[in-house]
Amino acid sequence: MGVAELLLVSALVCLALMGLAWVVSLIIRDASIVDMIWGFGFVAVGWATYLAAEQPGPRSLLLTMMVTIWGTRLSGYLVWRNLGKPEDYRYQEMRRKAPRLFWLISLFQVFLLQGALIWLISFPVVATQVDHEVLGWLDVVAVLVWVVGLFFESVGDVQLARFKSRPENEGRVMDRGLWRYTRHPNYFGDFMVWWGHYLVALAGGAWWTIFSPLLMSVLLLRVSGVAMLERTISKRRPEYEDYARRTNAFFPGPVRGG
Repeated sequence: MGVAELLLVSALVCLALMGLAWVVSLIIRDASIVDMIWGFGFVAVGWATYLAAEQPGPRSLLLTMMVTIWGTRLSGYLVWRNLGKPEDYRYQEMRRKAPRLFWLISLFQVFLLQGALIWLISFPVVATQVDHEVLGWLDVVAVLVWVVGLFFESVGDVQLARFKSRPENEGRVMDRGLWRYTRHPNYFGDFMVWWGHYLVALAGGAWWTIFSPLLMSVLLLRVSGVAMLERTISKRRPEYEDYARRTNAFFPGPVRGG
């Protein structure tokens, strides 16, 4: 199979996965499951295209494994964090605005939209499945960038979870560990992970898939990541404005004034 055929395979995987998740969300009346399967969607695309490719090479296996580790960790963490809790406030608000049509609105604005994003962002993974060359120095750089990203994302999540688990921290701002140097270490980690994925694809000649990490970067910085969270967090946590003056929003850096 060529890249075009593998892209069709990945599109069908995304459509089937999100279609099934949508049906489940209607049964349990909780659209939040879409967030829990976000990472798994990339894993499914990675392995479906790897198995469909003709004699995938070492770079194909490397990138598929990188995506598998990242996606499995992310989905596992979100299941652990959200399972048994009420539906996310974003979907509750959508449900309140259109209670009778939410079933249809959620299909297009939640599940198929995220399926389309998974399909687009996974282009480097799909394009690399046709690569048969040996690994080189750029692959080593890519793995190092990815490791840094995975460290920030996973350690940041663990540190925040521990902080929130203590009753005395209710309503307070997490400003310790990695959170001392960036207000969003998990989002920065995600950013690094996807640039690491792209560098593997670049090493295999798929330079044209650069729109993938760029799209992920825009989502993390301007849409569903930093921008969305910072619009409301200062209202919920009065200490946040002072924290924001001291700490970089995204890229890690020294603490200002302390």
